[in-house]
Amino acid sequence: MTILIVDDSRIMRNSVKKCFDMLRVPCQYVEADNGKEALKRLQGQPINLVLLDWNMPEMSGIDFLKEVRAMAKYKTLPIIMVTSEGAKYNVIEALKHGATDYIIKPLTEKHLREKIFKLIS
Repeated sequence: MTILIVDDSRIMRNSVKKCFDMLRVPCQYVEADNGKEALKRLQGQPINLVLLDWNMPEMSGIDFLKEVRAMAKYKTLPIIMVTSEGAKYNVIEALKHGATDYIIKPLTEKHLREKIFKLIS
């Protein structure tokens, strides 16, 4: 499994990788610190899962989500928002635009386990 982690915080990207390592899910990581870079990474290699922050410079997570869902080959790609934007409005907007699921930071191994095993089982 190849996971694209999109977050402008290196600490958060490392935290996501640490959670996956604790879950012992065999995977490779691809990282991007904004939506524009994430689009390049996504189109450059096969990706099985995207973990996406909302607030980033250059291109926000929600704008990335809209662009990706507009491309037919990515309609079913699992994309989980992992963000501090916890307002009901944000959750609804992300799901409306095609987010597979939503995790409100801080990310924990438990939250990730619940979301990931739903996707891969």
